[in-house]
Amino acid sequence: MANDVTRRRPRWLPELLEDFPWEIHLPGGEHVIRVEESTEEGAYVVRAELPGLDPAEDVEITVQDRVLTVHAERSEEERTKHHSEFRYGSFTRSVQLPAGAREDDITAAYDKGILTVTVPLAEAGKEPRKIRVGAGG
Repeated sequence: MANDVTRRRPRWLPELLEDFPWEIHLPGGEHVIRVEESTEEGAYVVRAELPGLDPAEDVEITVQDRVLTVHAERSEEERTKHHSEFRYGSFTRSVQLPAGAREDDITAAYDKGILTVTVPLAEAGKEPRKIRVGAGG
C-alpha cells in the first residue's frame, strides 16, 4: 500500500492555488520505493522508480543473506510561481532473492529515473552432479 495520496485541486479552491502540489503524505510511514520484479533471460530483475536522483550520490544497493536492499536519499527544492517546497527523505526497499541467485555477479544501471538491478541466476535443469562416496576409516 502506498504511503501517499495524490488528488486534483478541488473546484472550489481559488486558482491562486493551481500550482500547489496536491500530494498528501500520510504520517507514520516510511517512504517505500515502488518496484517491479521479473525473471528475464536467466536473471532476476528488479526495477525501482527513483526519479530525480543522482545514482552515484543518492543511491546505495546492498546484498546480504539473499536480501537485496535499495536505499536512496532525496533532497531537492521545487519553486513555482506561488509556492516553494523542499522535498527530502530516505526511501528503502528490500526484496528476497530467489534460490540460485549469484550475488557476486549483480549489476545495476540507472536510466530516466528507473534503477534496474540484474541478478544472474544459476542454470536450472542441469544434470545432477554425482558425489563419490569414499570409504570411512
